[in-house]
Amino acid sequence: MISNQQIAEDLLAHFGENVKNFEEPYGLLTFTTNRQNIINLLVYLNKHETFRFRFLTDICGIHFPDNKGEEFGVVYHLHSLENNVRIRIKVYIPADDIHIPTATTLYATANWLERETYDFFGIIFDGHPNLKRILNIEEMDYFPMRKEYPLEDATRQDKIDALFGR
Repeated sequence: MISNQQIAEDLLAHFGENVKNFEEPYGLLTFTTNRQNIINLLVYLNKHETFRFRFLTDICGIHFPDNKGEEFGVVYHLHSLENNVRIRIKVYIPADDIHIPTATTLYATANWLERETYDFFGIIFDGHPNLKRILNIEEMDYFPMRKEYPLEDATRQDKIDALFGR
């Protein structure tokens, strides 16, 4: 059985400062890399003789509008079925350049997951074979999971704040 520390040490030895911010919330090894190295990192973890992270469990987007230069993020969840180990990789990208390379050439499941992330966050996966909306209608001119819109309708007159504990 491999440990999170073994994985982290191996990644640091191979990728150096391109992997950082290692942590283990609830025992899940989590770290950050950059978009220039994400595909090389995924290939390395997939082809590694011991680690064998060959199952891409999930790709999802995140939006932190107040983090200048790192407003958007893409999170990859990988699982090594043979070792029964999971890891999480985060990549942060700026709002003015929300491009990241596709992982569809390595993981077939990335196709749908990247389309879903594009559909909800507008993150563009360069090289994706069919990057278009998958759950929302094509005519939508916005991305619903971005934190760009007020949570409540400020024009409503039928709400009394006192009834809502405000």
